Amino acid sequence: MIKLKNILKEEAPNDFVQFATKRLEGATKIAKDAKAKGGVAILTYHHFVVKLPVYKNAVEGKFDINEAKEKLQKYTDEFCSGQVQMDQIGFQRLVGLIEVYGELVIKYEGRLN
Repeated sequence: MIKLKNILKEEAPNDFVQFATKRLEGATKIAKDAKAKGGVAILTYHHFVVKLPVYKNAVEGKFDINEAKEKLQKYTDEFCSGQVQMDQIGFQRLVGLIEVYGELVIKYEGRLN
């Protein structure tokens, strides 16, 4: 049982850059697959493609926690304002940005295991 716990622990991201790297790999694959599939999957593509440059910056050590918090607040306010007119693609892109900044802020601050 101890060996199994150690194996599972090693596979889990244990630092910020490793976490961002895994998320970048996953988001890249999902965006690529969704774009190739087309149709309604294009919404998934738009949801994930906006995350790629944010993850890439984090992987490259260009993540600024204060800037990330400002962007998260900006996008959350935009979403919650009720005044933004958007289509499904705009919605998917906005929610994707909220997600990527939110999860990176949480991980950076050590609140995500």
